[in-house]
Amino acid sequence: MIVRVLFLFIGFGLAVAGGVTLIAFLNLLTMGHTAVDYFHFVVHRPESYLFVGGLLLMWLSLYFPSI
Repeated sequence: MIVRVLFLFIGFGLAVAGGVTLIAFLNLLTMGHTAVDYFHFVVHRPESYLFVGGLLLMWLSLYFPSI
């Protein structure tokens, strides 16, 4: 049980860190870049994978308690 809560908190922290950077990178749109440029830039940044990894950790800790 404590391992699940630990994974939940770690996943939440990673998702918050990744989500904040994704929102911060939205400033590229105000500087004249297109949405395609934004998506291409975000896909190649490691911070975007923090968001996905955090969501995955939270999902696993909530829906698969036996892991």
